[in-house]
Amino acid sequence: MHKIPQEIIDFFETQGFAIVSTLDKNGVPHSSCKGVVRVGEQGIVYLMDVYQKDTFNNLKRDPRISITAIDEHKFKGYCLKGKAKVLMGKKITPLIQKAWDDKLTSRITRRLLRNIHDDKGHPRHPEIQLPRPEYLIAVGINEIVDLTPHHLK
Repeated sequence: MHKIPQEIIDFFETQGFAIVSTLDKNGVPHSSCKGVVRVGEQGIVYLMDVYQKDTFNNLKRDPRISITAIDEHKFKGYCLKGKAKVLMGKKITPLIQKAWDDKLTSRITRRLLRNIHDDKGHPRHPEIQLPRPEYLIAVGINEIVDLTPHHLK
């Protein structure tokens, strides 16, 4: 596993979500949004997934995964590549519930604040309609790609 610098940990943990890419049964990339629960310095990233569907099935077949997040305003981003394990069961339920509640509260708060400032987004709070996650994805990171163009570093 690859040790993750604090700057990258902070970057991912402040993102509302990250784009996760896995490979389907034909080897074709599948991308979806996932919530970042925690990024460990020793190289493990924990993600939550609200649907037990394509990403879940892809990871059961092939654990290779990439996690990408960007900040368009700062023109900065990273892609973390590694191998994933699906974690399920009663031991992880409290972690998922706490992380989900925190993410949901944060997303709704941000939406309300942006709406107050006349940056109207979705007329409802779609986050509330999402199902609770039932499993975590633990990713051992073996490569970090800095997406910031070299001339802007």
